[in-house]
Amino acid sequence: MIPAREFARRRKELMALMGEGSIAIVAAAPERPRSRDTLWPYRQDSDFWYLSGFPEPEAVLVLVPGREQGEYLLFCRERDPARELWDGPRAGPEGAKEHYGADDAFPIDTLDDILPGLMEGKGRIYCTLGKDPAFDQRLLGWINRLRRQARAGISPPGEFVDLDHLLHEMRLFKSAAELKVMRKAAEITARAHVRAMRACRPGLYEYQLAAEIEHEFAMAGALEPAYNTIVGGGANGCILHYTANAARLRDGDLVLVDAGCEYHHYAADVTRTFPVNGRFTAEQRALYEVVLAAQEAAIAAAVPGNHWNDPHDASVRVITEGLVELGLLRGRVEELVEQEAYKPFYPHRAGHWLGMDVHDVGDYKVDKRWRLLEPGMVFTVEPGIYVAPDNRKVAKKWRGIGIRIEDDVLLTKDGHEILTAAVPKKAEEIEWLMKG
Repeated sequence: MIPAREFARRRKELMALMGEGSIAIVAAAPERPRSRDTLWPYRQDSDFWYLSGFPEPEAVLVLVPGREQGEYLLFCRERDPARELWDGPRAGPEGAKEHYGADDAFPIDTLDDILPGLMEGKGRIYCTLGKDPAFDQRLLGWINRLRRQARAGISPPGEFVDLDHLLHEMRLFKSAAELKVMRKAAEITARAHVRAMRACRPGLYEYQLAAEIEHEFAMAGALEPAYNTIVGGGANGCILHYTANAARLRDGDLVLVDAGCEYHHYAADVTRTFPVNGRFTAEQRALYEVVLAAQEAAIAAAVPGNHWNDPHDASVRVITEGLVELGLLRGRVEELVEQEAYKPFYPHRAGHWLGMDVHDVGDYKVDKRWRLLEPGMVFTVEPGIYVAPDNRKVAKKWRGIGIRIEDDVLLTKDGHEILTAAVPKKAEEIEWLMKG
């Protein structure tokens, strides 16, 4: 878990970047209905959690650099024994101070009365508009109230500043405490993928394989997947975000499993593709080796000093060469890469940032140029080849094969660390494991 001192350090760092004469306002994620009288399991907004560790809905975090009475304020629900009987304990304002480090805390019902006074006279409001339209309207209402009082000497805030610009750059670089949690998420996820390989056999349904994975998550204390688990057998593996997981796994097909747990608010993200019966066919093995070589080339390019697109470019080159060698593409490799002829088979990027969100925050370009890779960044490397079942331009033996191999990679000062290396990915290792 992330210690309280780390949350305090983050707030201090952010307020130093904001400077005095400013205020930051971050709302908790709202609860979302699933059906009548039921809600989806609650998951706190990542920015809110990053600064507070506070797990409850109906809360607002406020940072006021230089405020003498305390710079970190938290508005939250009051204790209510009647509601807590149904929904579980609440921290209340006193608990917000005692357990979550708030300098001052107030009931959420007082927000309309207190927050406009905190905003008065501030030159800049740091916030994120567009995430929660209902809260945006409240924020604009407070601003307009202050503006209407300008003739009475009330000074409204001078400008809105996008909080994401500062906060998401902080989140991009992972601390030692964060990496400890992410390594644990990777370890749990690795065990789940190994379990899926061992459990797989013809006749199972995709959802049964997903259940094996998510059972392993939960038993290790990762109570939720980081995203909807993908188990795509046969041609379903060619659907990039397939989540129906309802088909029966067939003898002779591959199954693509994209699954990662969320552990203490941090995500893992791993994909493996393996034969349902434990043995690759010649065509499956040939395409698999191309994807594996592309991933190895991309990971080799994931070193400090290279830019974000270097791993992707490396994977594109290897995949294009492999498709030409196997006869799925025809032409000179350089021209095919320039023409993006590989895209019908490899339509996505080689990876994305990873952290509190599975597609984590952080700019991929700075000043319109791919950003340089630096130690402390964590991202996925996940090339793939997908031969659509209706692709009449290739021989029938290739159609309906979908393969992706994905690992989580940490950049270090000396190169990189593959956080999810415990999941087998060489074809012979997978066959050996599945043989038992």
